[in-house]
Amino acid sequence: MAPPPVTRARLARAAAWTAALGGAATAGWLGLVTGALPADLGVGRRTRALGPLTADIAAPREVVFDVVAQPYLGRAPRAMRAKLNVLERGGDLVLAKHFTPVAGGRLTAVTVETVRFTRPGRVDFRLVRGPVPEVTESFVLGEHAGGTRLVYEGRMGTDLWRLGQWWGAAVAARWEGAVAASLATVRTEAERRAAAARR
Repeated sequence: MAPPPVTRARLARAAAWTAALGGAATAGWLGLVTGALPADLGVGRRTRALGPLTADIAAPREVVFDVVAQPYLGRAPRAMRAKLNVLERGGDLVLAKHFTPVAGGRLTAVTVETVRFTRPGRVDFRLVRGPVPEVTESFVLGEHAGGTRLVYEGRMGTDLWRLGQWWGAAVAARWEGAVAASLATVRTEAERRAAAARR
């Protein structure tokens, strides 16, 4: 029995289905990359370490803690307002939305995290919504050589076995880059404040 003839109508339907599937795949990818379509399947969960990243800062621990906490517990500096929006504040816990440019600045990844402050030595972050189902992180501030050593460490969880592991590696590289930039900003501001106080 011969296959049915290929007609213009069949070709048009096939092209429409292909375009629809391609569009859905693109929308899913963009949603995942930007955090707009969080996926927490709970299947094939794998975890990986984030960090550790260390910054030695020539400023007292209390000053460094205040620099880290200010955008969350107080008024965010103008430079931070495009990167951070605090949704809810409690005594030592906030719910915050973070904005990170991705894809060369063409897209913005949005994460929502709880941030808990334990003065003067610890800040803990827990992901609520983002491009991966699970992230926990901490900034631990210890006294070191007349100043402060700030150590960042975390864990990231992804689903779907090797596919999730590949995705986690891609996300972790960008995530750690953003944290390293934040640590550099904290060091600069804390050292500026400490120098001003000494004068």
